[in-house]
Amino acid sequence: MKLCMINHSFRYELEKLIRIFLPFEKIEFSKIEETADNTAVTFLSDTAKAKLFIFGKEFSKELSIEETDDYDKECELKLATALFECFVEAFGYIPSWGILTGVRPAKLYSRLSKTMGKSPDDYFKNILKVSDKKLSLCKETFEGEEKITSLSKGDSFSLYISIPFCPTRCSYCSFVSHSVAQAKKLIPQYIELLCAELRETAKIAKELALRLETIYIGGGTPTSLEASDIEKIMKTVADNFNLANLREYTVEAGRPDTITKEKLKVIKEYGATRISINPQTMNDKVLEGIGRKHTAEDTVKAFLLARSQGFDNINMDLIAGLPDDTFESFKETISKILNLNPESVTVHSLSMKRSSNLSKYGILPETEMGKTASMMVDFAREELSKNGIVPYYMYRQSKTVGNLENVGYSKKGFECLYNVYIMDETHSILACGASAVTKLREPGGSFIDRIFNFKYPYEYINRFDELMARKEGIKQFYSLYKK
Repeated sequence: MKLCMINHSFRYELEKLIRIFLPFEKIEFSKIEETADNTAVTFLSDTAKAKLFIFGKEFSKELSIEETDDYDKECELKLATALFECFVEAFGYIPSWGILTGVRPAKLYSRLSKTMGKSPDDYFKNILKVSDKKLSLCKETFEGEEKITSLSKGDSFSLYISIPFCPTRCSYCSFVSHSVAQAKKLIPQYIELLCAELRETAKIAKELALRLETIYIGGGTPTSLEASDIEKIMKTVADNFNLANLREYTVEAGRPDTITKEKLKVIKEYGATRISINPQTMNDKVLEGIGRKHTAEDTVKAFLLARSQGFDNINMDLIAGLPDDTFESFKETISKILNLNPESVTVHSLSMKRSSNLSKYGILPETEMGKTASMMVDFAREELSKNGIVPYYMYRQSKTVGNLENVGYSKKGFECLYNVYIMDETHSILACGASAVTKLREPGGSFIDRIFNFKYPYEYINRFDELMARKEGIKQFYSLYKK
């Protein structure tokens, strides 16, 4: 697809809009009008015009531009809307999120509620073209997130600990993770340095008088480590951080084939209040296709084992839109998950990231999979809600099948606070480990600064001194705001 931009430079938003309809298309850019097939032309003058040449046909739309306080934003919005309407006519369907391409719809809803002084429902429906179903979902998650973000104070922070190792790499995964077999020699030194980083982070938090609210150990798959390694990490946390104000402690157990009684005992002993056991699907054929080395029965056994060890707050992750999954199969997955009665369920929509094996090897879902995935997420919301497991947070990703969303559902009182805090950017997240990103939020304000750790475990190990020097940035940031 070629995007021609005449008399404007709103490349970013228009490119994102094209990807709603053509998520994997390579996009080229031009300042000259062209009329070849597979070309989008946008003009800005006293009106916003768009032409789309595709499937051997031409589609066009022209919209008036109103004089507003933010004229550039109005121009961008009208150009995006004109191009969107061309695509809708060409493809014959209206994406349920309309022209909204942002990651955090509920956060936008919250911000507009405050700036407009009224409900932004009409703006979402009539300007952003968001469907009634997605608007309802957005409002419900907005209400859930508002209750959780109100718990945070100016001196609050959360701790994230990255374990970038997995038993194997799933075909849809784009996270920085290494198989345990591949990275076996790195693991002992990685854990040693991770514990050193945790100790230093704890010193900084104490010096700044920050209050630890939540802890999240994620990855990767933390339980791909040995029980003794998990214990070293969690003991380091217990020995160095002030846990007096801790509201939640999550360990992402993740893959059922990595969960053992010994590991669960360690996780429980060192204070975790919440774990995730993530089947993604309860269809063995689909599991095999995405590179998982466990069965649905393994998931059931891991879940019951966790229950037997006293875990009363268990989350389960699912993915809608996986290759070879069908709507009927997904319905069976939801039924089997509800039979286990977890406290929360997170329903992701398949995101085809460039670095995942599905994308690299060209195993892309067909266009129809987007429609099927949409049915899946709608069904999940309906069935989970019937069982008292309701939406409380949401985010979106690029190149998602059907341009859909990821939603966290939970029973009342079992919402994952960390998920909301990280997505809303409510307060600072001090992050440790390879590929971890520390997010520093201005106390009482909205400014966000970031400190990036090195991405890969070998970089993390080889450049650890440099990484530790970056930690001074936390103190420098807070020195601007501490009285």
